[in-house]
Amino acid sequence: MVRRVPDPGPRTPDPGSRIPTWFHSLSRVAPFGRLPGMNISSIATRPWLTLVVAAHLIISVVHGMAHNGAHVPLSAAGNLFVLVVIVAGPLAGVALMWWAEHVGSWIVALAMAGALIFGFLNHFVFASPDHVARVATEWRPLFETTAVLLALTEALGFGLALRLVQKSENVS
Repeated sequence: MVRRVPDPGPRTPDPGSRIPTWFHSLSRVAPFGRLPGMNISSIATRPWLTLVVAAHLIISVVHGMAHNGAHVPLSAAGNLFVLVVIVAGPLAGVALMWWAEHVGSWIVALAMAGALIFGFLNHFVFASPDHVARVATEWRPLFETTAVLLALTEALGFGLALRLVQKSENVS
């Protein structure tokens, strides 16, 4: 016997949703009912964010190789920032996100925002040895490519993490 939950009225899916409309009606049937605040897009965002953070880690390693090859050293403070915020921050946030979505998402969002600002200023704004135009010619293509890819993954990671933060705040 299937117990039906009272119908709250007509339900329209999100206009941008790719979920078929018949799927939304399943949530009104008790065995298929969802927990309050649980939605398909929140569940689907976590794997994408995890993938972006993994890609960011790989690109960071390759960018670090370009730094070494082009003899572009960072200060002690710069190295500490890279290790704590750019490398460890997103990884710790993603690991925590699977158990505590709100806190983990905030950590990823803050780490990616910090990494984006740090990388953008150092690679594209400040006239320093870390600027893409000042890197040794033979390393410049790899350095520029990874600097741009880092900025893209950081912006995407920041946006996805904020999306999860917003969804988890709506549940509370």
